[in-house]
Amino acid sequence: METESGPYVRLTTLKGLHQVIADLNTARSLADTLQTVADGIVAGLGYELSAVNLVRPDGDLVVAAVAGSAGAEALMAGRVGSRVSWERRLAMAEQWGTLRFIPYTEGWVLDNDDVPQWSSGGAAPVGEDEWHPMDRLFAPMYTASGDLLGVISVDKPRNGRRPGAWGREALQMYAFQASIAISNARLRANMQRALVRLEREQQALRASEESFRQAFEYAPSGMAIAEMGGDQHGRLHRTNDALCRLLGRTASQMRRYSFCDLVHPEDIGTLLRTSAEGGRAELRLVRRDGSYVWVSLRNSVVADAADGPRFLLTHVEDIEERKRHELQLAHRASHDALTGLPNSAELRARLTSRLCAQAPDSEQPSADAAGAYDSFDYGCLQGFEEVESVAAVAEGVALGVYGASGAGADGVGDGGGAVSAMGEGPGPYAITGGFMPGPAVHPGHVHTVAPDEESDDGAKGLAVLFCDLDGFKAINDRFGHHTGDAVLIEVARRLSAAVRDGDTVARLGGDEFVVLADGLGQADAEDLAARLRGAILPPIRVDGRAVRVGASFGIGWAGCGMSADEVLRSADQRMYVEKRSRARAGRRAG
Repeated sequence: METESGPYVRLTTLKGLHQVIADLNTARSLADTLQTVADGIVAGLGYELSAVNLVRPDGDLVVAAVAGSAGAEALMAGRVGSRVSWERRLAMAEQWGTLRFIPYTEGWVLDNDDVPQWSSGGAAPVGEDEWHPMDRLFAPMYTASGDLLGVISVDKPRNGRRPGAWGREALQMYAFQASIAISNARLRANMQRALVRLEREQQALRASEESFRQAFEYAPSGMAIAEMGGDQHGRLHRTNDALCRLLGRTASQMRRYSFCDLVHPEDIGTLLRTSAEGGRAELRLVRRDGSYVWVSLRNSVVADAADGPRFLLTHVEDIEERKRHELQLAHRASHDALTGLPNSAELRARLTSRLCAQAPDSEQPSADAAGAYDSFDYGCLQGFEEVESVAAVAEGVALGVYGASGAGADGVGDGGGAVSAMGEGPGPYAITGGFMPGPAVHPGHVHTVAPDEESDDGAKGLAVLFCDLDGFKAINDRFGHHTGDAVLIEVARRLSAAVRDGDTVARLGGDEFVVLADGLGQADAEDLAARLRGAILPPIRVDGRAVRVGASFGIGWAGCGMSADEVLRSADQRMYVEKRSRARAGRRAG
C-alpha cells in the first residue's frame, strides 16, 4: 500500500509546491510576499500552522507573518525574538539537511526563552515517527551572500507524522525559493523607496530652483551668475533685471561681459583681490552711457550638482547714494563750509604728508620717525586698498600722485605735492596725512628743503604764504556779517584763480588764508605774494555797494624736520612783520 501510494503523494505534493512557489512571485509588496510564504506552507506543504520570522536591521527576528491559526497570529505577529535565542535553537537542533528539528524530549529547555511560539496542543504520540505538539521544525532562509535572512517555523503536519525524506526535501526547496522571493521583494521595496525619495528630492529641487529663480529674477538689488574655470572663466552667465537696469544693458548684452570688463580701471586691483568664496568689495561699474556707479559686490560659490560645474553667484548692491554721502561728509570735515577751501585740519594734513621728522642733514631716521613709519605701514595700507606696497604708498605720497586734480577747494594734483583728503572726481580715496600718525621717513621720500634766503642761490622749495586781510574787521562791523561773508567768499575765489593748478589755497579761520606753492624760489614766492595781493585789491561789490580790503602776506618755507605748526607759525610771524612794516611806512608817508 505504501509503495503504491508513495509516488502519488509525492506527485500531489510536487504540484502543490509548484503552485505555491509560483504564487511567491505574484506578491506586490514585501508584506504580501511574507504572508504568501506563510500561506504557502499551509496550502501546499501539508502543515496546519506556519510563521515567518524575519531578521531586522538590529539582528533580532520579528514575526512578520503567521498562517493557519487566528489565535496564533494574534499572539505572535509583530513580536520579536532575540538573535541569541534563535542561534541557540538552531545550534542545538538536529540537522535535517538545511532544516533544523528539535524533538519535544529536548525542547523543554526552550520554554522560557523570548522567542514567540504557539503550542497547538493535542495528545501525546504513540509511535516514534508521530508528531508531538512540542516538536519544533525550522527552515532557515539565507541571502545570496550566506547571511541569515529569516526562519520559517512550521507545526502540526496534517498527517500527524514527522516529515519523511520527501517532505523534508519539499520544505527545503520551498524555503530556498522563499528566500529568493523575500530578497527580491525587499530589493523592490528598497527601489520603490529610493524612487519615492528621489521623486521627493526632485520635487524639492524643482521647488528650490523655482524659489531661487524667483528670488534671483525679482530681487530688488542686482544678482549675477558667472562661469568659474575653463575658457569662459568670469563670463557673466546670467543677470537679473535689477542689475540690467542699474547698468543700462539688456540680459543678452550682459552675457558678453565679465566684471573685469565693466569695472573702473582704478578698481581692477580691488576686484582681482576679492576672493570668490565670501569675498566683498566696493568698486565702480560702468553704465551703458559711460558713467560709473558705486556698488558693493558680495560673492559666493554654488555648484550645479554634487560634482558638477561651479558658478560664482554675485550680489550687486547700489551704494552710490551712500558713497556720495560719505564724500560729502569727508569734504565737510576737510573743507571750510563758507568758502569751500581746505580747512585748517586739511592744510596741516597736506603739509604733514610732505614733511618727515628727519632733518635733511641727518643720516639716519630717529626712533620716533621709525615708529611713525611702522604706523604708516599698517594704518595707511588698511585705509587704501589700491596700493600694492608700502614703497608705492610712500612714493605716491611724496610725489602727490594719489591726489585729485584741480586746485583750491578741488584738491591738489599734478606735481603740487599736497595730497587731497578726498578726491572730487571719480577716483578712489586718496591718501591723506590723516592716515599717518606723524611725519615719517619712508622709501621714495624726497626731503623738502627750504631755500637759503640770504644766498638766493636759485634753490626751489615749498613756499607757505600766510595771508591776513587788512580792513576786513571794519567792513564786518559796519555792514554786518552778511557782507563780511560775501567778501571772504570773493577773496577765496580770487586767490584760487591766481595760483597754479598744483597749489593749495586754504582758510585757517576768520580772515586768515594760507597758500602752499611748491617748486618756488625766494623771488618766485615774492612775485606770487605780490600777484595775490593785487588780485585782492580791486573793489568787491556786495548788495550794490563796493567795498575794498587789502592783504598782508608772510612768506615761510616748509622743510623736513619741522612740524606743520612750526611751518605755519613761522609764516604767521613773517606776516605780522610785514603788516607792521607796512603800517610804519604808511605813517611816514602820511
